[in-house]
Amino acid sequence: MRFASLGSGSQGNSLIVDAGDTKLLLDCGFSARATVEKLGLLGVTPEEIQGILVTHEHGDHIAGVFKFASRFGIPVYMTHGTHHAAPRGKSAQPECRLIDSQLPFVIGSLEIRPFPVPHDAREPVQFAFSNGNHCLGVLTDSGSITQHIVNVLCGCDALVLECNHDLDLLAASDYPTTLRRRIAGNFGHLDNGQAASLLNRIETKQLQHVVAAHLSQQTNRPELAAEALALALNCSADWIGVADQSKGFDWRQLF
Repeated sequence: MRFASLGSGSQGNSLIVDAGDTKLLLDCGFSARATVEKLGLLGVTPEEIQGILVTHEHGDHIAGVFKFASRFGIPVYMTHGTHHAAPRGKSAQPECRLIDSQLPFVIGSLEIRPFPVPHDAREPVQFAFSNGNHCLGVLTDSGSITQHIVNVLCGCDALVLECNHDLDLLAASDYPTTLRRRIAGNFGHLDNGQAASLLNRIETKQLQHVVAAHLSQQTNRPELAAEALALALNCSADWIGVADQSKGFDWRQLF
């Protein structure tokens, strides 16, 4: 099993998980054309994608979902709340399969475990992916860490983990007070310290990859995110991956 990012940040998010005979997209926050181009850079064609999982209805995660899925006949998986809140009607509707935020399901050779997260959306979830041998956990767009999140992500072989902002940079930003409070609130986004605290609460010996994701270009720095996670793992900051807004990150393999 391997995974890569097409891009990560407030301007768009998308991740691909590849289990050989099964390739899935997690979110599609880029235009259909940009998504095709980004997949091409990873050596993947749209026809190979067997499903798109949607975490929530915010534009940086869902902007390209319906058009891309309709164009290439790809089913879309989302919760009832996300489906209700998602902007639709500008293009032909793809096949939408509604999922329960607490129940695992299978697509091809991948078992997908959705789990609820505290975020200011209708029914947001994140996902863990397993091929029977390895497990990838993804956590972005969560304002706080719940015990359920800890339970789901404990034992993963790889983590893509939100490090949205640095608290000092957020406090010193020119963002309006209401926006700063929303970002740092319990239903906003994880800061570097909160992401590091998750690593202190789970078993990490089996981790092959840890990637900091969804970094704010205004209120965070890649080196700050990497240093925070490295301190929690007692490893070199160079070992921590950081997802880029425009380039995401290249394939990472689980062995």
